[in-house]
Amino acid sequence: MLRRLIMLLILLAVAAGLAWAFWPRPIAVETAAITRRSIEIDVEEEGKSRIREVFTVSAPIGGQTQRIALHAGDAVIKDETVVAAIRPAAPGLLDVRLRRVAEAAAASTEAGLGLAQAEVRQAEARLAFLKTELARAERLAAQGTISESARDKARLEAETAEAILESARAALAVRQRELERARAALIETGETEGPCCTEIKAPVSGRILRVLAESEQVVQAGTPLMEIGDPANLEIVADILSREAFEIAPGATAEIVNWGGPPLAATVRRVEPSAVTKVSALGIEEQRVPVILDLAGQADAQGLGDGFRVIVRIRVWDGQDLTAAPIAALFRQGSGWAVYKVVGSRAVLQPVEIGRRNDEVAEVIAGLTAGDTVVLHPSDQMGDGVAVTPLSP
Repeated sequence: MLRRLIMLLILLAVAAGLAWAFWPRPIAVETAAITRRSIEIDVEEEGKSRIREVFTVSAPIGGQTQRIALHAGDAVIKDETVVAAIRPAAPGLLDVRLRRVAEAAAASTEAGLGLAQAEVRQAEARLAFLKTELARAERLAAQGTISESARDKARLEAETAEAILESARAALAVRQRELERARAALIETGETEGPCCTEIKAPVSGRILRVLAESEQVVQAGTPLMEIGDPANLEIVADILSREAFEIAPGATAEIVNWGGPPLAATVRRVEPSAVTKVSALGIEEQRVPVILDLAGQADAQGLGDGFRVIVRIRVWDGQDLTAAPIAALFRQGSGWAVYKVVGSRAVLQPVEIGRRNDEVAEVIAGLTAGDTVVLHPSDQMGDGVAVTPLSP
């Protein structure tokens, strides 16, 4: 009898142990209280700083630039600092055919010059003779030996000879210039003469941003040489997704962070009217809209230069005294949202209607009130009516 009683007690203990082992225990969960607070919605995107007005200094004429001694970061003063100098480029080398053509042209012009000189001497001799004839005709006309008509004819011949002489001298001058031009075509590299350089002065005060043609080289008119700007006149540009840019309006407040210094206050100056297509790091085409921002205090941006990477955080919405639920408590239920609300020691499935939300909290329009407690990060073990126990903070 005693043995049976002992066996029964053992069986009861084993059953009690198994029941205790498999009895559902409350799930330990993180919880949070529903509160009323302000909710801010920001659009955050990577951007870059840039100088608002950048001036590109270009070569005004073709020629050979001297090596530019200035470097990026050097200060320049408008209409005072010489930023570059251009001297005439050396003539190109002549091949055998071009040299012989040029030499033949020079010889031909030189022969033409000799002919023009001979024509000048001939005109001078004829003019001298006709002037002598005119003087003789005037004496004879005064004595009545010849008629006035003969005297006038002698005068006409003298004046015509004088005009022929002037024409011959002009032709001689033309031949001389043609000879100079023909000889100039034979000038080789290193034989140039003339002024050394044309100096280019800074068009604006500021600093050199980039030197585009530092070494001595032959350039054409309009070739960019350097860029100049004022680092104190900065703006920020960020390419925002088009679905987010429509909420941004000029005058919206913003903050510039993660640039290496303290956060900087900024204001949206302009939202570009057209989007551009860009490919993301994942290879997805996106429509992005350039948004331009002005810094509220340039003095606070010491160290921020042109082309620096920054993070732009633009405020698009701000709500006050709203019922807010943590994003970590929300999950999808069908086409809506729901939370697990803690009632007593159990979790109750509670559908909710939410409005605006950011990365931390969401506005609760219906389903919860301030003071309610919800489960954070609900796991697959959660269900409607499951016993829960809050974790100690």
